[in-house]
Amino acid sequence: MADKEQMKKGEPQSEKKIREALKKAEKRVEELEKKLQENEEAVKSAEEKCSAAKNDYLRLMAEFDTFRRRSAEDRLELVKSASADTIKGLLPVLDDCEIALKQLEGVEGSEDAVEGVNLIFSKLMAFLKTKGLEKIEAKGKEFDTELHEAVTMFPSPSEDMKGKVIEVAQTGYLLGGKVLRYAKVIVGA
Repeated sequence: MADKEQMKKGEPQSEKKIREALKKAEKRVEELEKKLQENEEAVKSAEEKCSAAKNDYLRLMAEFDTFRRRSAEDRLELVKSASADTIKGLLPVLDDCEIALKQLEGVEGSEDAVEGVNLIFSKLMAFLKTKGLEKIEAKGKEFDTELHEAVTMFPSPSEDMKGKVIEVAQTGYLLGGKVLRYAKVIVGA
């Protein structure tokens, strides 16, 4: 019977210890759950920051790529513009060569001079062609305001020449497909 009394007395003490251990375990579980929740929030926050940083990085790279492409285009445009100005400055030299050839063709004994001027003209023209210069062929063609500038209208020698270019007063040129100088022409009326 004494054992029974001790058990009865011992049971509450062991239950008390179990309850205390349970409370400690529950507190520890609550603390761990709080830490887990805090860690999950920290991970979520870090993922959001990482995602934002990645988006910023991608935007920055796209902006840089656009900047690089535009800079390259601007440089090409600058080079084209500079070459267009240089070639435009050489057009009067081409005109003078054409005039000299026309003048020398009618003079007797000027074969050497014609050959020399023609050599200079053809070399200069060949070099300018490598840079994209093209002559606008206008004589006998339909008048086109995109390529020609009418200096005057003249009665056409035949009915089929009406609205067409009868004579070229000044040769026109294209540079890279764009009009560098319009051809000044006389149009049949």
